[in-house]
Amino acid sequence: MNLTSTPIKALVLATLGLLLLGGAQTSEAQILPSLGGERAGTSGFQFLKIPVDPRGAALGHTAVASAKDAGALYWNPALAAQLHGMHVSLHRASYFVDVQMAGATALYRPSSSSFAFGLSLQTLDSGSMDVTTEFQPFGTGETFALRDLAIGVTASQSLTDLFSYGITAKYVRESVAGLTNSTYVFDLGVFYKVGSTGAQMGVAVLNFGLDGTPSGELSRTVVGPNPVTLETDFERTTPPTTFMLGMAYELMQNSTEHAATVSAQLNNPADNAETWNMGIEYVWQSTLSLRAGYRLGVEEASAPSLGMGLSIPGIKPSLRADYGFNRLDRLGNVHRIGLNISI
Repeated sequence: MNLTSTPIKALVLATLGLLLLGGAQTSEAQILPSLGGERAGTSGFQFLKIPVDPRGAALGHTAVASAKDAGALYWNPALAAQLHGMHVSLHRASYFVDVQMAGATALYRPSSSSFAFGLSLQTLDSGSMDVTTEFQPFGTGETFALRDLAIGVTASQSLTDLFSYGITAKYVRESVAGLTNSTYVFDLGVFYKVGSTGAQMGVAVLNFGLDGTPSGELSRTVVGPNPVTLETDFERTTPPTTFMLGMAYELMQNSTEHAATVSAQLNNPADNAETWNMGIEYVWQSTLSLRAGYRLGVEEASAPSLGMGLSIPGIKPSLRADYGFNRLDRLGNVHRIGLNISI
């Protein structure tokens, strides 16, 4: 069977077209109907859903089938086995209202092995915020901060040059105002390359695991004979499990100076409505990358995401700096930067 035949390419392009057009349909016409109204706000650990990787964010969050560096550990653990050697990524994001996010990933696949192993770290820090109450709306003089942490260990195997799978085990923790909530979750993923057609597919289930168990105590001011009460009983929280299905297609395969990849992705979170995303990346002489993407079905995301990457050719280890820009209408802009090192 010739994988580069015209029927195969037509099938791949038709599938990409369905992914891109699916988000424009009404909920009645969708294969997977939107259930966001029933599910919104039903899980915790929301920082796990915020990408810190600037490349994937600039592509409209469509990297589950196309991530090509250590940042792949955030999107699909199966992609780790598609790389060779040592790869390290460092990321930072300036989120809304001065919230800061940071991430670091590292993966290694020996040249003689089909297995790859990785480590990942993701943090969120709100900075200091004033404590206010009904009786002291301008502040009590105390401050608090929200700090989140996720640490992951990844194992991935390439069964052939075309197929790989992977799993990540993560410890996640949220802490705020003397309260701590932690649990263990898993990311599962598979990756498949459709021969030499330029098409590839990725499927991942992220943040699937145990409910979090909050601990600690929180003082609360109330009206009554006992003006201060301590809250020690809290409900368990569910992790934000998300199913992602994506495809990518490499254009200009016979060009030595130009490369382009189009991607599309379906996101089906357990706590919100489905979204359809699309992205495109153009690379000139393996040096300059220009990226754009769009998320369909995301409230207030009326502006496209944008980004770029700059590689330094001819040096070892190879370096690439990335920048990603996203905007929500009322919340404002998000800036992400990253550095990728390959040895």
